[in-house]
Amino acid sequence: MDMKDLSKTQKLTMSAAVMAIYIVVMYFTQSFAFGQYQVRIATALYGVAYLFPFLVVPLGLSNLIANMLMGGLGVFDIVGGGLIGLLTAGSCALLGKKNLSPWLTAAPITLIPALGVSLWLSKLLGIPYWALAASLLVGQAISGVVGAMLVNALKKLWKMGE
Repeated sequence: MDMKDLSKTQKLTMSAAVMAIYIVVMYFTQSFAFGQYQVRIATALYGVAYLFPFLVVPLGLSNLIANMLMGGLGVFDIVGGGLIGLLTAGSCALLGKKNLSPWLTAAPITLIPALGVSLWLSKLLGIPYWALAASLLVGQAISGVVGAMLVNALKKLWKMGE
């Protein structure tokens, strides 16, 4: 099956599966996904939008839902997380559309959540922006590398771009 020619039903099914995977991964990793270094390994899934741009909105919604169920920091974290998810997954999709190296997905997965989420978390938690951003960058760097590895593995598995 050519993964670029998915039907609407297949895209919907894949979107639901990816959303479920994101939320389940967040559930099982929440003990270190909301800490000082916030290793949110679920955000590695944003990279999949590199291969499947239709996943941008489902991935943004996944972050929104995860923050609603597990976050506890209110509407800014819920809505902000959804917007950060859209921006990050959208950036990964743009890299794929431009046919740039899948390894570049590590950059948006690392930078956008860490620098973006710090905007409101620094206010909510009373921590200086750059101190919080530096802390979040450490955790997101792990997710960025895992995301890039995931995209490269999936690209080879589905023999996309050949």
